[in-house]
Amino acid sequence: MLTEYIEKAMSKAVYEKLEDGSYAGRIPPCEGTIAFGKTLYECQNELRSVLEGWLIVKIRHGDPIPVIDGIDLNKGIPTVKETVKHG
Repeated sequence: MLTEYIEKAMSKAVYEKLEDGSYAGRIPPCEGTIAFGKTLYECQNELRSVLEGWLIVKIRHGDPIPVIDGIDLNKGIPTVKETVKHG
Protein backbone atom coordinates (compact mmCIF):
# COMPACT_ATOMS: atom_id res chain seq x y z
CA MET A 1 0.00 0.00 0.00
CA LEU A 2 2.87 2.40 0.76
CA THR A 3 4.43 1.87 -2.67
CA GLU A 4 1.07 2.49 -4.34
CA TYR A 5 0.61 5.67 -2.27
CA ILE A 6 4.03 6.95 -3.34
CA GLU A 7 3.25 6.24 -7.01
CA LYS A 8 -0.13 8.01 -6.79
CA ALA A 9 1.41 10.98 -4.96
CA MET A 10 4.19 11.25 -7.56
CA SER A 11 1.53 11.36 -10.28
CA LYS A 12 0.27 14.57 -8.63
CA ALA A 13 3.70 16.23 -8.82
CA VAL A 14 4.11 19.50 -10.67
CA TYR A 15 7.39 20.63 -12.13
CA GLU A 16 8.72 23.98 -13.19
CA LYS A 17 11.75 24.77 -15.31
CA LEU A 18 13.73 27.51 -13.60
CA GLU A 19 15.57 30.39 -15.26
CA ASP A 20 18.93 28.64 -14.95
CA GLY A 21 17.59 25.55 -16.76
CA SER A 22 17.25 23.43 -13.63
CA TYR A 23 13.93 22.08 -12.32
CA ALA A 24 11.82 22.43 -9.19
CA GLY A 25 9.13 19.94 -8.26
CA ARG A 26 6.48 19.69 -5.58
CA ILE A 27 3.51 17.54 -4.66
CA PRO A 28 0.65 19.91 -3.76
CA PRO A 29 -1.41 17.44 -1.67
CA CYS A 30 1.71 16.70 0.41
CA GLU A 31 2.41 20.15 1.77
CA GLY A 32 6.09 20.88 2.19
CA THR A 33 7.42 18.39 -0.35
CA ILE A 34 9.75 20.22 -2.73
CA ALA A 35 12.85 19.21 -4.61
CA PHE A 36 15.30 20.58 -7.13
CA GLY A 37 17.47 19.02 -9.81
CA LYS A 38 19.68 19.95 -12.74
CA THR A 39 17.49 17.78 -14.96
CA LEU A 40 13.83 16.81 -14.78
CA TYR A 41 14.85 13.19 -14.12
CA GLU A 42 17.11 14.26 -11.24
CA CYS A 43 14.34 16.43 -9.82
CA GLN A 44 11.84 13.55 -10.02
CA ASN A 45 14.21 11.20 -8.19
CA GLU A 46 14.94 13.80 -5.52
CA LEU A 47 11.21 14.50 -5.08
CA ARG A 48 10.50 10.79 -4.58
CA SER A 49 13.19 10.71 -1.89
CA VAL A 50 11.76 13.83 -0.23
CA LEU A 51 8.28 12.27 -0.27
CA GLU A 52 9.55 9.09 1.37
CA GLY A 53 11.24 11.08 4.14
CA TRP A 54 8.15 13.27 4.54
CA LEU A 55 6.00 10.15 4.99
CA ILE A 56 8.36 8.69 7.59
CA VAL A 57 8.20 11.88 9.64
CA LYS A 58 4.40 12.09 9.34
CA ILE A 59 3.97 8.46 10.40
CA ARG A 60 6.49 8.74 13.26
CA HIS A 61 4.73 11.80 14.69
CA GLY A 62 1.21 10.52 14.08
CA ASP A 63 0.43 13.49 11.83
CA PRO A 64 -2.43 13.15 9.37
CA ILE A 65 -1.43 12.08 5.87
CA PRO A 66 -3.50 13.31 2.93
CA VAL A 67 -5.68 10.69 1.26
CA ILE A 68 -4.62 10.38 -2.38
CA ASP A 69 -6.82 8.64 -4.97
CA GLY A 70 -8.63 6.76 -2.21
CA ILE A 71 -5.45 5.51 -0.51
CA ASP A 72 -5.67 6.34 3.19
CA LEU A 73 -2.48 5.63 5.11
CA ASN A 74 -4.05 7.02 8.28
CA LYS A 75 -5.98 3.82 8.87
CA GLY A 76 -4.12 1.42 11.08
CA ILE A 77 -1.17 3.70 11.81
CA PRO A 78 -0.66 3.75 15.58
CA THR A 79 -0.36 7.12 17.25
CA VAL A 80 2.61 7.96 19.45
CA LYS A 81 0.48 7.30 22.56
CA GLU A 82 -0.40 3.83 21.29
CA THR A 83 3.23 2.90 20.66
CA VAL A 84 4.51 3.90 24.09
CA LYS A 85 4.32 1.07 26.64
CA HIS A 86 3.96 1.89 30.28
CA GLY A 87 5.15 -0.58 32.71
